[in-house]
Amino acid sequence: MKVTVVGAGNVGATCADVLAYREVANEIVLVDIKDGLAEGKALDIWQKAPIDLYDSRTIGVTNDYAKSANSDVVVITSGLPRKPGMSRDDLIGTNAGIVRSVTENVVKHSPHAIIIVVSNPLDVMTYQAHITSKFPRARIMGMAGILDTARYRAFLSEALNISPKDIQAMLLGGHGDSMVPLPRYTTVAGIPVTELMDSDKLTAILERTKVGGGELVKLMGTSAWYAPGSAAAQMVEAIVKDQRRVFPVCVKLEGEYGIKDCYLGVPVVLGKNGVEKIIELDLNESEKALLESSRAAVREVMDVLEKLG
Repeated sequence: MKVTVVGAGNVGATCADVLAYREVANEIVLVDIKDGLAEGKALDIWQKAPIDLYDSRTIGVTNDYAKSANSDVVVITSGLPRKPGMSRDDLIGTNAGIVRSVTENVVKHSPHAIIIVVSNPLDVMTYQAHITSKFPRARIMGMAGILDTARYRAFLSEALNISPKDIQAMLLGGHGDSMVPLPRYTTVAGIPVTELMDSDKLTAILERTKVGGGELVKLMGTSAWYAPGSAAAQMVEAIVKDQRRVFPVCVKLEGEYGIKDCYLGVPVVLGKNGVEKIIELDLNESEKALLESSRAAVREVMDVLEKLG
């Protein structure tokens, strides 16, 4: 098995490191536009293989997609963070151009690959990768829900003083403020979280989850990388090993949840073919309203991309 990670920044390098450590693929290729960056990080990951005892070979290249040929899965982390004075439209236009170029190279060298998009704004960059690649929706998806639920579960673990291993959660919608956490589908070893925590405390945790990325930016002056990189790696592992894991994933909806032609996070079954199945939850009226608000927010950003051409 062969996996390529495009973008050797913090998120991409973390993803490659986790994949190597877990021996998810025989070969992991890191690609970046900055000369020497991917080569250096790949070599560093390979040199710790004798310490951490794994066989996955990591290779780094500068803008040489030929080395990524015939990858089974490609993770796209490329893109720029929003800078002072940069409008949302500017950010969308810049990153859409990057994702479009990367996707064209992926299609050229790995036409049968499954693509996972991590670049921001995530939902609309997944849209960009989809329209560029023309791949079926099962093979184009965005990573967000696993990261968002991980933050939610971590906060719950702290508040309840229990292991995060016993917490299961689900959320829907866009990546960011418009995400839709679902307390009804949050359990601790099968026990509904609402039986273990009062509503005010739970609401505070839900609100913290929505701005989880922003909290880290305020602390570090840059966006997160350990959790996002690990989340992307978990998706790759589910696909490569055909685990059929149930994860919240950004995918194009074609009538599910009453929504068409919009890229939103929903629970899916991930396996060797990518999105094997989209799971439709029986939402109550309040949850449906929140999902509709999230859809509208994502659709607005998709409209910006379409206007930019």
